[in-house]
Amino acid sequence: MFDFEKLDVYQKAKSFNKIVYHHIQTDKKIDSVTKNQLRRASFSVMLNIAEGSSRFSKADRRNFFVIARGSVFECVAIFDFMKEEKLLNEILHTDLYSKSEELSKMLFAMIKNLTPA
Repeated sequence: MFDFEKLDVYQKAKSFNKIVYHHIQTDKKIDSVTKNQLRRASFSVMLNIAEGSSRFSKADRRNFFVIARGSVFECVAIFDFMKEEKLLNEILHTDLYSKSEELSKMLFAMIKNLTPA
């Protein structure tokens, strides 16, 4: 088992990615540009957590976790657009928003712990 697979934040990012992936695969109303961007952003969260965990320096690890957190923010912006365009129902939006917020907080704590004093 790789170290990143043991991280709670990675497991939550993977679960988040699965929900997003399933939704964009099954919803025919979502255009291909939005699907592609959301897929890339949600996938980026878990991939940057994995890659960051492989780095030896704190600064390198922190950088990848900052990128992962930025991808969470990108997902939230897409969810906001999708909700306004009626491409995302209120229940799913609330669930994804909540999961995004949790990921953001977890990543922020990891970033803060790797930031020099």
